[in-house]
Amino acid sequence: MADRPALVGSGFMRNGLRLIVLGLAAWALGACTQGTLVPASQANWTPRDRQLLANAPYRQASIPGQYQRQIVDYGRKEVPGTIVVDTNSRYLYYVLPQGKAIRYGVTVGEEALAWSGVARVGRKEEWPAWVPTPEIKHRLANIPDFVSPGPHNPMGARALYLYQGDKDTLYRIHGTNQPEYIGRAISSGCIRMTNEDAIDLYNQVKIGAPVVVFPPGQGV
Repeated sequence: MADRPALVGSGFMRNGLRLIVLGLAAWALGACTQGTLVPASQANWTPRDRQLLANAPYRQASIPGQYQRQIVDYGRKEVPGTIVVDTNSRYLYYVLPQGKAIRYGVTVGEEALAWSGVARVGRKEEWPAWVPTPEIKHRLANIPDFVSPGPHNPMGARALYLYQGDKDTLYRIHGTNQPEYIGRAISSGCIRMTNEDAIDLYNQVKIGAPVVVFPPGQGV
């Protein structure tokens, strides 16, 4: 009889542990279900997009699920049409009405090179050329003076040029020829997206749209 309370306690502990495990599993499933994936579509691609991306000269990367394009809840107060970059989490949000946003995975600048602040989209360009800044040429070896447009170009398929007032900040949101680095902090300060996501964002963003880039240590 003396063992009965211990057996009851043991059963209670087993049941409690089972409930905790089930609770953690439910929490994990909830945490993973952060939004609704938006399948990649070529519906808005131009004939040039189809031609240049048909045989891209870089390795097609498998983008981790959390960095794939998806519709998510968005609780901040930026107006629809705003771009918000969470440098810490490697996410770019395009704010939609009714508390939603499109979230894209991005590559961000190395900590010492990361740009942050408030700007606006001053210019948009399809298949831009790349003219490296003197700082980039000084920091990296064997950089050409000019790279013509195309899928081999580090600027990728689209570029949004960030301005403060009438001044070009020299920072961009653009495509990439290195999609395998989405979700990492390795760029010279610009925000890189897959070419597919860069095309998708480009087709939605208006000239003059506000852009908010959080510094390392802060985020959405």
